[in-house]
Amino acid sequence: EVRLVESGGGSVQPGGSLRLSCAVSGLQFSRFWMYWVRQAPGKGLEWVSYITTGDSSTYYRNSVKGRFTISRDDAKNIVDLEMNNLEPLDTATYYCAAACRTGTVLSRADCTYWGPGTQVTVSS
Repeated sequence: EVRLVESGGGSVQPGGSLRLSCAVSGLQFSRFWMYWVRQAPGKGLEWVSYITTGDSSTYYRNSVKGRFTISRDDAKNIVDLEMNNLEPLDTATYYCAAACRTGTVLSRADCTYWGPGTQVTVSS
Protein backbone atom coordinates (compact mmCIF):
# COMPACT_ATOMS: atom_id res chain seq x y z
CA GLU A 1 0.00 0.00 0.00
CA VAL A 2 1.33 3.40 -0.97
CA ARG A 3 1.14 5.98 1.77
CA LEU A 4 2.06 9.65 1.79
CA VAL A 5 1.63 11.40 5.12
CA GLU A 6 2.20 15.12 5.59
CA SER A 7 3.06 16.81 8.85
CA GLY A 8 4.20 20.19 10.09
CA GLY A 9 1.23 22.37 9.28
CA GLY A 10 -0.09 24.96 11.66
CA SER A 11 -1.06 28.57 12.17
CA VAL A 12 1.48 31.38 11.88
CA GLN A 13 1.54 35.13 11.52
CA PRO A 14 2.56 36.79 8.26
CA GLY A 15 6.31 36.62 7.92
CA GLY A 16 6.49 33.42 9.91
CA SER A 17 7.90 30.08 8.85
CA LEU A 18 6.83 26.46 8.76
CA ARG A 19 8.54 23.29 7.63
CA LEU A 20 6.32 20.62 6.12
CA SER A 21 7.40 17.03 5.84
CA CYS A 22 6.00 14.15 3.81
CA ALA A 23 6.82 10.57 4.73
CA VAL A 24 6.38 8.08 1.89
CA SER A 25 6.06 4.32 2.09
CA GLY A 26 5.11 1.54 -0.31
CA LEU A 27 6.85 3.31 -3.14
CA GLN A 28 10.31 3.13 -4.65
CA PHE A 29 10.74 6.69 -3.51
CA SER A 30 14.00 7.47 -5.26
CA ARG A 31 12.39 6.77 -8.64
CA PHE A 32 9.66 9.39 -8.32
CA TRP A 33 9.55 13.12 -8.72
CA MET A 34 7.84 14.54 -5.65
CA TYR A 35 5.37 17.41 -5.62
CA TRP A 36 3.84 19.82 -3.16
CA VAL A 37 0.37 21.00 -4.17
CA ARG A 38 -1.96 23.28 -2.25
CA GLN A 39 -5.61 24.20 -2.25
CA ALA A 40 -6.90 27.38 -0.68
CA PRO A 41 -10.48 27.54 0.60
CA GLY A 42 -12.88 27.74 -2.32
CA LYS A 43 -10.04 27.55 -4.83
CA GLY A 44 -8.66 24.90 -7.14
CA LEU A 45 -5.47 22.96 -6.81
CA GLU A 46 -2.26 24.90 -7.31
CA TRP A 47 1.13 23.30 -7.65
CA VAL A 48 3.70 24.80 -5.36
CA SER A 49 6.95 22.99 -5.98
CA TYR A 50 8.45 19.75 -7.17
CA ILE A 51 11.78 18.01 -7.02
CA THR A 52 13.16 15.56 -9.52
CA THR A 53 15.01 12.31 -9.10
CA GLY A 54 18.69 11.92 -9.79
CA ASP A 55 20.16 15.38 -9.49
CA SER A 56 17.19 16.61 -7.40
CA SER A 57 16.45 19.63 -9.53
CA THR A 58 13.88 21.91 -7.95
CA TYR A 59 11.04 23.98 -9.38
CA TYR A 60 8.75 26.55 -7.82
CA ARG A 61 5.78 28.60 -8.85
CA ASN A 62 6.70 32.24 -9.09
CA SER A 63 4.72 33.36 -6.06
CA VAL A 64 6.78 31.19 -3.69
CA LYS A 65 10.17 31.40 -5.37
CA GLY A 66 12.77 32.68 -2.95
CA ARG A 67 10.55 31.92 0.03
CA PHE A 68 10.03 28.15 -0.16
CA THR A 69 12.62 25.40 -0.44
CA ILE A 70 11.87 21.80 -1.37
CA SER A 71 14.26 18.99 -0.52
CA ARG A 72 14.29 15.21 -0.43
CA ASP A 73 16.06 12.50 1.50
CA ASP A 74 16.00 9.28 -0.50
CA ALA A 75 17.49 7.32 2.40
CA LYS A 76 14.53 8.23 4.60
CA ASN A 77 11.83 8.47 1.91
CA ILE A 78 11.00 12.02 2.95
CA VAL A 79 10.33 15.19 1.02
CA ASP A 80 10.23 18.50 2.88
CA LEU A 81 8.98 21.97 2.11
CA GLU A 82 10.52 24.79 4.09
CA MET A 83 8.30 27.86 3.93
CA ASN A 84 9.61 31.27 4.96
CA ASN A 85 8.10 34.74 4.92
CA LEU A 86 4.64 33.27 4.78
CA GLU A 87 1.82 35.42 3.47
CA PRO A 88 -1.95 35.22 4.01
CA LEU A 89 -2.34 34.01 0.42
CA ASP A 90 -0.27 30.96 1.36
CA THR A 91 -3.16 29.78 3.52
CA ALA A 92 -4.23 26.42 2.14
CA THR A 93 -4.26 22.71 2.63
CA TYR A 94 -0.88 21.44 1.48
CA TYR A 95 -0.61 18.04 -0.16
CA CYS A 96 2.32 15.83 -0.94
CA ALA A 97 1.91 14.00 -4.24
CA ALA A 98 3.79 11.62 -6.51
CA ALA A 99 3.52 10.20 -10.03
CA CYS A 100 2.22 13.47 -11.41
CA ARG A 101 1.97 14.69 -14.96
CA THR A 102 4.56 17.22 -15.96
CA GLY A 103 3.30 20.76 -16.07
CA THR A 104 0.67 22.20 -13.82
CA VAL A 105 -1.34 20.08 -11.40
CA LEU A 106 -4.94 21.14 -11.85
CA SER A 107 -6.86 18.16 -10.52
CA ARG A 108 -6.31 15.16 -8.34
CA ALA A 109 -6.30 13.00 -11.47
CA ASP A 110 -3.04 14.66 -12.47
CA CYS A 111 -1.21 12.71 -9.77
CA THR A 112 -1.52 9.06 -8.87
CA TYR A 113 -0.56 9.28 -5.21
CA TRP A 114 -1.68 11.86 -2.65
CA GLY A 115 -1.34 12.42 1.04
CA PRO A 116 -4.33 13.51 3.13
CA GLY A 117 -2.98 17.05 3.43
CA THR A 118 -1.90 19.34 6.22
CA GLN A 119 -3.40 22.74 6.96
CA VAL A 120 -1.38 25.94 6.82
CA THR A 121 -3.02 29.11 8.07
CA VAL A 122 -1.31 32.49 7.82
CA SER A 123 -3.12 35.32 9.58
CA SER A 124 -2.49 38.21 11.89
